[in-house]
Amino acid sequence: MSPNKRRLSPYSVCFPRAVLLVALAGCATASARYHPRVVVTTDPELDDANSLIRYLLYSTDFRTEGLIYASSGFHWKGDGSGKKVSVPNREYSRWGLNLCPCASWRWAPDEHFIDLAVANYEQVYPNLRVHDRNYPTPTELKSKIRWGNVEFDGDISEDSPGSDLIKALLLDDEPGPVYLLAWGGQSTIARALKSIQEQYSAKPEWAAIYQKVSRKAILSPSGDQDDTYATYIHPNWPDIRSLPAGVGGVPLGYEAQAMVSAEDSVYYSTDWTRENISSRGAFGALYRVWGDGKQMVQGDIFDYFGLSGYTADQLKAKGYIVWTPPRPKGEFLGEGDTFTYLNLIDNGLRGHEGATPGGWAGHGAGEATAATGQRPLPRITISSYDDLLRLQEQASARARPPSPDPNFTPAAHNGFAARRDRSPLRIPVPLLPAYRYRLMRAQGRQFI
Repeated sequence: MSPNKRRLSPYSVCFPRAVLLVALAGCATASARYHPRVVVTTDPELDDANSLIRYLLYSTDFRTEGLIYASSGFHWKGDGSGKKVSVPNREYSRWGLNLCPCASWRWAPDEHFIDLAVANYEQVYPNLRVHDRNYPTPTELKSKIRWGNVEFDGDISEDSPGSDLIKALLLDDEPGPVYLLAWGGQSTIARALKSIQEQYSAKPEWAAIYQKVSRKAILSPSGDQDDTYATYIHPNWPDIRSLPAGVGGVPLGYEAQAMVSAEDSVYYSTDWTRENISSRGAFGALYRVWGDGKQMVQGDIFDYFGLSGYTADQLKAKGYIVWTPPRPKGEFLGEGDTFTYLNLIDNGLRGHEGATPGGWAGHGAGEATAATGQRPLPRITISSYDDLLRLQEQASARARPPSPDPNFTPAAHNGFAARRDRSPLRIPVPLLPAYRYRLMRAQGRQFI
């Protein structure tokens, strides 16, 4: 290196430019930035709770229209009457299990995980607001919380506050799409559509209503977890689109750390997760990791993630149904539903647009697992939870794949860590432009 040249930090090189860019962005933010209208429907699965934390930290990029409690084949509340149900081929009845009919399934009596996440957001909001004035107020987010169709798996027989909200959004006169994220089942969305159909199908304006809703609603589901897409939505609303995702996306599902390249595996490690996520403020304490001592529902035999130091056989001896291999304490656990909104994030890739090659959630749906962006497991017959466990253990033992090209994993993880840094820390005002520049670089923002 020439003695007349020295290696400068990004702060010193870009500080004046960053000041100008941030100033210009601040002036143009309200008018120029596109904020997609988003409704989140979610059941109380622990990886949904993690996806919600990331979502709230990126809530500057969305117009959050709803945060709705939902049910699925994995979680449902019951109606409190003692009525018991069982749906064929669910986790409680497949591969030799016979645990239902049940009055509820894997649902805590005082379930309030959405409210809890928003309460944590309220604690850190003053710091978040320092960094970006587009963070919605806690009061605004609280006003969007609703209870959807949570009583039973796939039940769309009655309206709910959540389905009423979705119905109103789809029928309003505001142009543009409404993205309906389904992290659990789609029954609340299905009920909203069914209510519209029941109200208008016999009226002269039905054709116009059908076209309006079909253009406006864009589904972004994490699978069909209660069969309502297959049994109601698609047969009755075949023109409703789904947001493409899957191929080449950032792996964030359960067991993602075993499926990524050696280069990317650091972002799922205990050390990286602790340093950048789980030790950082109120949201870090809420974020679920392996061996954190927590359990979403007390006594849930499918949820052993809070335990550490046990082998699969030892967990089975304790009465757990072990369906994915236990991991070291503190490792990344999962955000299997985050992919539903990754392409809506304002990172410059415009991955939600059909004419682009995709973004952090990948593009299209193909051989990769649509809910995770990960390599598919080999197609073999599974007849027990032990078979499922062995299949994942075999997948973990395979040679790691090369990093994808382009590789969005570092940007997605570092961007999340930078957003997390906003919540517990107050960056001194003179350093804010440089800090924002660093954050934008981590998120893959383009300035030119």
